[in-house]
Amino acid sequence: MNLTQRPPRSPRCRLGGYALLPRLLDKCRAEIAGTSGEYHYNCPLDQRFFAFTGVDHEALKAEVAKGIGDGEALAWIEANAKNKRHPWEIEEWSAWRDRAVPTDHETRAFFNEIHEQIASSRQDIATWCDLLDLDDHVSYGGKA
Repeated sequence: MNLTQRPPRSPRCRLGGYALLPRLLDKCRAEIAGTSGEYHYNCPLDQRFFAFTGVDHEALKAEVAKGIGDGEALAWIEANAKNKRHPWEIEEWSAWRDRAVPTDHETRAFFNEIHEQIASSRQDIATWCDLLDLDDHVSYGGKA
């Protein structure tokens, strides 16, 4: 996984029903390989997943470092999550993550600053997922 050449998967992608997880795994693999570029594993967004599941980010990183695939990572997460979630909880949490917006003045200012830099004319950018998908696209040569 080389995130200096292409972005991680969208935060909307699912693995085991979990939003954020495929992206988090991409960033983890890139960090292990030393190719994370400007992406950061265990960023505040990743921390939302870790809080929801009760998975330790360092323990997951050690497991991913063994070269496991997505399915194996999901099985490990399900076995080691402190917060055992029902499928409906995962679905609701993931849908909520898809719709999440900045909730305080400081994060809204940060969000607006990035939005202004990459696509000030885009009026359809409202959620964190919207912003991350657009930023990934523009960062790798796409047009806003």
